[in-house]
Order: sequence, then structure tokens, then C-alpha cells
Amino acid sequence: MWLFDRPGYLLLLLVLPVLFYFRHLRPERGGRISLTVQLWKGMSFRTTVWSVRLLHGAAALAFWCGVVLLFAAAAGPTQVRRERVYLNPGIDIIFVLDESPTMAAQDFAPTNRFESAREVIRAFVQRRENDAIGLVSFAKDAALRMPPTVHHQALLEALDRVRIMELGDGTAIGNALAVAALHLETSSAPERVIILLTDGINNAGEILPVTAARVAAQQGLRIYTIGIGTGQQAVLEFEDPRTGQMYRGLFDGGYDEDLLRRLAEIGNGSYFHAGSAGTLQAVLQSIDTMESVERRVRIEVHRHPYHREAILLALGLLMLDFVIRKWMLREVL
Repeated sequence: MWLFDRPGYLLLLLVLPVLFYFRHLRPERGGRISLTVQLWKGMSFRTTVWSVRLLHGAAALAFWCGVVLLFAAAAGPTQVRRERVYLNPGIDIIFVLDESPTMAAQDFAPTNRFESAREVIRAFVQRRENDAIGLVSFAKDAALRMPPTVHHQALLEALDRVRIMELGDGTAIGNALAVAALHLETSSAPERVIILLTDGINNAGEILPVTAARVAAQQGLRIYTIGIGTGQQAVLEFEDPRTGQMYRGLFDGGYDEDLLRRLAEIGNGSYFHAGSAGTLQAVLQSIDTMESVERRVRIEVHRHPYHREAILLALGLLMLDFVIRKWMLREVL
């Protein structure tokens, strides 16, 4: 936000029309040669060279812009920025997102399960201003996409780069939970949370999901599990990111609900079933409400005056006017 520390000086702008009159419009101001020969009938010489007219116009524009900037500098232009400073730490959260091929099932109108999951994660992140949020994705393998960070724009960019089947065609839930727990182990946040979103059955990886959940619970982590899918036959369509080949078909499988309930129970969290995009959004909003902490905020005001910059720019424009008129146009009057 911009403001003026001494706005009264802006009243000087009211004298600009008077100055303009004396410089450009007043008769006998010295800017026009008068001829006494009756033949000329009071007419004056006018140049027909466009370059000269252009230089005259540029000089006049530079002069008046410089004058306006000088008046504005006298008024004290200042940029004011307000910053919210949180006095207590937020929650550390890691999303564990399934990117296996079945997440391409198109039963979450108007997109598929994977795109719906990314949309609700984006909305969740935008509501958690002071929380450090990270991302782990998994299929046959699991990978950390972004460690917990309060720079949410970087997290959202990492989320946008995740593609279905980048990590294979399996479902390694245990490995994914282990990766998330590992990167929350040293966190000093008052609450540490893992949110698992999957539509498949654990069929890959070296670590059993229950084992990973128990390790996470021993570290004091809370686990929320979300089972995605309608349980009905759905159209499946996705592109293999390694070969560019398109795959299409029908999918009628489901996820292991008993396992997800067990993981949430071990992790002192909750299990949710999301059978539509709207339900998935409601689930994330519910978790958002449950995982809230008291936030103490202080508003800091930062002021940066710009009167020096305005003065320097104004002097530069006035000097440009002088150079054009005296050195380029060779004015002597």
C-alpha cells in the first residue's frame, strides 16, 4: 500500500496549470519570433521537421514529469507493508498420495480420482498458512516430493509435477508411510500428522503398512487414512510417463478398508471413505477442523520511504529536458 507522509504538499500540483501557461501559452514569452513586416500578417515560422517536433515534445514531457515528481517527493511517498508474524509454531503435516494407475479411474466427476485428490490437497494447503506441509507420493515405490515447508507455493508446484505411474504400477503403502514418518521424526512441531490417500491394496514394497504405522505411532505421529473410490466399475485412462503410451480400460477393484481402519487406529487418527469428489473435499475439511491449534499473531508494519528515489528521478528528467533543448536543439533563448 502506498501513502504520503505529508499529503499537504500535493496542493502544489494546483500551480501546474499556471506554470504551464507561463511556459507555453503566455504571449511575448520569448518562444516565438515576432516580425514587423506587414507581409507576414502576424504569422510565425513553424518547423516542418518531425524529428525536431518530436524532440520538443519529449523535452516538454520530461520537464513536466520531473516537476510533478518533485512535488510528489515533497509529499513523502512511502510504501507500507503489513506482515503477519506467528508467535507460536504450527502443525507439521505430510500428505501421502497414491499415484498408482488405478487413481486414473474416472468415477470422480468431472475428473479422475488423482486430479480430485490434488484439488482438495491444494485447497487444504491454502487454508493452513502457518503449518509446514510436505508431500510423499507412491506406487510400486515411494518418494519424498517435498519435505514439510511453510513455503506452500513450492509444495504446490511439486504437487503439480506428480504424474500417475511415475513410480511404477504397484501400491507400496508401507514404504510410503515409512518415508513420511522418517521425515517427521526430527520435527519439533507440537503436532505431527500423516494424511494417507489411496484407492488400492498394498501389494508392493519391503515394509508392511502395519509395521510402518506402529513406528510412526511410537514417534508420536497421528495418521489419517482416506479410502478413495466408489466400489463400482469405472473407466480407466492414463498415459505412461516413461513411454507416452495411452492405456484405457475398465477397473472394478477397491481398496483394503480393513487395513486403512487398522492403520488409523494404530496412528491414533481416523479413517474416512471418500466415494466422490464432494465427499473427498468434505473429508479434508473435517481433518482441517480437527487438526487446529491456537494461533497467536502479531501484525508488523514495514515502511519504506521513496522520496530520495523520486527526487533523483525528477532531477534526471529535468536534466534530460535541459540536454535536449540546449545541446540537441541548440536553443539560445
